[in-house]
Amino acid sequence: MTAVQSQPDAKTIWANYQAILERVALAAGRVGVNPASIKIVAITKTFPAETVRAAFRYGINILGENRVQEAIAKIEQLRDLPQIEWHLVGHLQTNKVRKALEYFAMIQSVDSLPLAHKLNTVALELNRKVDVLIEVNTSGESSKFGIEPYTLAKFVADMQPLNSLSIKGLMTVGPLTTDSAKVGRSFALLRRLYEEMQGWSQCNLAPCWLSMGMTDDFEIAIAEGANMLRIGRGIFGARRD
Repeated sequence: MTAVQSQPDAKTIWANYQAILERVALAAGRVGVNPASIKIVAITKTFPAETVRAAFRYGINILGENRVQEAIAKIEQLRDLPQIEWHLVGHLQTNKVRKALEYFAMIQSVDSLPLAHKLNTVALELNRKVDVLIEVNTSGESSKFGIEPYTLAKFVADMQPLNSLSIKGLMTVGPLTTDSAKVGRSFALLRRLYEEMQGWSQCNLAPCWLSMGMTDDFEIAIAEGANMLRIGRGIFGARRD
């Protein structure tokens, strides 16, 4: 069973969130970007529904979860808050696609064609259009999920017949390192792929989100063009995995 972190103090959540917003504004200002154009997805993995409810009171309404089963129990407890937009940011197994589509507005981790086909089939059955991001492994780390960068053009072309999926951009997880230059190269690669993607004739759904950057590296991500950040610890504090 997944260990659940006890609820952090509500005032701490507020103070942490304000600090993150200030850092986002400063990072955006350094590259001439309007900070209002950068979306923050607050990652609530292992935190209870009460924590989400407290965060929502402070205007945090885009939430990300890594695991489908953990998220379902939490989302069910928050049915009275339909304003929350839930994103799945963790790896999705094909046998959990149906449940994922019943609870999440966006799937940020499409990393294989079999998964894309399964999502499309179930979305068609549910009569809904699903927003997805294509996850790319830009770090080259074998422990990371995501398609290889050089396969992206073909991957997008192969997804075009999947009419129940709407490609909204790209996602990556930066390398686990204190080498900021290496992190920056990983994010810069995703940005270049994003720019190329918009020019491909087979990509008739222009992407709009570059989801990259977490608590330890989001300022580097903003410098490289990120407009969607995934922040957990920076808002909610340390968690148990």
